[in-house]
Amino acid sequence: MNEVVFLISLAFVWIVFASIQDLRSREVSNWVSFSLIIFAMGFRVFYSLFSPESGWDFSLFYQGLIGLAIFFALGNLFYHGRIFAGGDAKLMIALGAVLPLSESLLSNLWLFTLFFIIFLFAGAAYGFLWSFVLAFKNLHGFKKEFSFLLNQNKKYAYASLFSGLIFASLGFFASESLFFSLGILVFAMPYLYFYARAVDETCMIKEVRSSQLTEGDWLYKDLKLGKGKNKTIKASWEGLSKEDIDEIRKKYKKRVKIRQGIPFVPVFLIALIIFIWSLKNFGISL
Repeated sequence: MNEVVFLISLAFVWIVFASIQDLRSREVSNWVSFSLIIFAMGFRVFYSLFSPESGWDFSLFYQGLIGLAIFFALGNLFYHGRIFAGGDAKLMIALGAVLPLSESLLSNLWLFTLFFIIFLFAGAAYGFLWSFVLAFKNLHGFKKEFSFLLNQNKKYAYASLFSGLIFASLGFFASESLFFSLGILVFAMPYLYFYARAVDETCMIKEVRSSQLTEGDWLYKDLKLGKGKNKTIKASWEGLSKEDIDEIRKKYKKRVKIRQGIPFVPVFLIALIIFIWSLKNFGISL
């Protein structure tokens, strides 16, 4: 199983580096993800050609291609669904070259599912914890924005309270935990939404000089550089291009508001560690 150890170690080292880069600069260089793909696939070719165990069997290489294709689809789905930024999507794609650890397609599909479930739970816990820390650090602004959103949307809050009480009552009288859980979820949903919006508006917006802008930065709102539609740079999920930044630096001398996301790459590291622990402690065979 030396090939499994090598692939996992390779991914671990690369993701540690990517996590540090993301925490420091809120971005991950393309070369990190691309080089992980090149090294992982290169190893698969080398192993298939020269390992005495493989005997010119290219199954490990083919499984890498299949994993790369599957994770390419997942990365793009998350990116266009506005769940991932570009760097996160590329790192997810790169993991597709690593995670096929077996020569069996069914085993690899099971491993992909295991990693994906771990990743989703780790991402949810990490995102909530990070947002809680941000809200606490900006408590005054957060409370003000949360109260504003709540007052603006009282009818939705009351509707969720009423609906939640109905479901909870059904669960209580029918002794059905599903209805009770559903009632709590219905009641909590608008408040979770107001919480996320308040964190976003008070903790994720930053003013920077135009000289500090980097490719991929998200504008907080459309930026007018002059008169006419062609003089407006749209705030988009793709972020600023180099041409946009050059245009802003030439014609806009004020500070620019950008929207910052949380550094999400550490979730990949957390998920990979839990994934490795699961393989080891549950005796999962490859």
